[in-house]
Amino acid sequence: MVMLADTDAGSVVTAAQSGATWGYRLLLVQLALVPVLIVVLELSARLAITTGKGFTELIREHFGGAWAGVAVGTLVVTVLGALVTEFAGLAGVGELFGVPPAATVPIAASALVALVVTGGYRRVEVVGLVLGSLELVFVVAAMLAHPHVGAVAGGFVSSQPLGNHSYLALVAANVGAVVMPWMIFYQQSAIVQKGLTSRNLRVARLDVVAGAVVTQIVMGAVLVAAAARLHSAGPLRTIGQLATALAPALGGTAGRVILALGIGGAALVAGIVVSLAATWAVAEALGKPRDLNRSVRHARPFYALYVAVVVAGAALVLASGSLVRLAVDVEILNALLLPFVLVFLALLAHRALPRPYRLVRGQRVAFAAAAGPLIAVALLWVGLALGL
Repeated sequence: MVMLADTDAGSVVTAAQSGATWGYRLLLVQLALVPVLIVVLELSARLAITTGKGFTELIREHFGGAWAGVAVGTLVVTVLGALVTEFAGLAGVGELFGVPPAATVPIAASALVALVVTGGYRRVEVVGLVLGSLELVFVVAAMLAHPHVGAVAGGFVSSQPLGNHSYLALVAANVGAVVMPWMIFYQQSAIVQKGLTSRNLRVARLDVVAGAVVTQIVMGAVLVAAAARLHSAGPLRTIGQLATALAPALGGTAGRVILALGIGGAALVAGIVVSLAATWAVAEALGKPRDLNRSVRHARPFYALYVAVVVAGAALVLASGSLVRLAVDVEILNALLLPFVLVFLALLAHRALPRPYRLVRGQRVAFAAAAGPLIAVALLWVGLALGL
């Protein structure tokens, strides 16, 4: 579920912007991030299964409440940014059919609140998986866009414009759109919520691998569809522009429906995941109960916090500007904050993992190889922003 949420509305828009602006060049980045996702999320799952504790709870236990507060603060920033892009994506979908954001956003927020407040974790997960599966329509869109096979292959061998500031910004955005800080928080808390044990570790690893492959297939499909239909038209500015570009291949109505299903499903499943990630993390930092299967009557503070997170995101989006620019900026922010979370993940792997489950040398090398480029991208972008 967290992998389907990874391909959220902001990620879809970022992938589309990548294809519209740079053709197939950034497709290589999408594929290269598959093993990175697997390594990072496998370690997160291993920590949760072997310790029975969430990410924030482990930070509080091993580094103190102050650092747990810093971690939660980092998470809240990325969650609010994500929620803004999810609601903005839903608003963009509504506008495709003439529904104003003032109607779409409150309805979507109410649906998210109703789902979590009235149902246990199992129901939330099933609904999330169904919504997330709608993202697969982008694979159909990519095929119907009829990309030129030679042009797609050429994207892998063409020179990379590493001296171009806007290109590097999109590289950072794509990294932030794939490996997001809130994924680690949610992954661990959800595993604890489900009560998985060491007997489930192998299945959890297979789940991580399958999710990483599926989410990057979807991201790649969005990029390919946009590159095939929009590259010659220049940068993407609105969701409607993407629907218009797909219209010749899909038909006007079909193009809008595909975008509505894909972006709507992505935004809703991500909205569930990021809002729960923040709620669980705050509860863990405060040492409060965080069981989603408890009724509202027995867990009022937990559900009140969840509602507050959702409402804050919905309120912020109504004051936001361009979805495309907003989505790319939020993903860059994710990339900038990701190193902080990865450092904690590495430290917890050393301190918290029981001896039989600790990383062996090859696994430590694999994690360093996965985390190193992510940290390098963040530092590079900081340097560019500061003019260094």
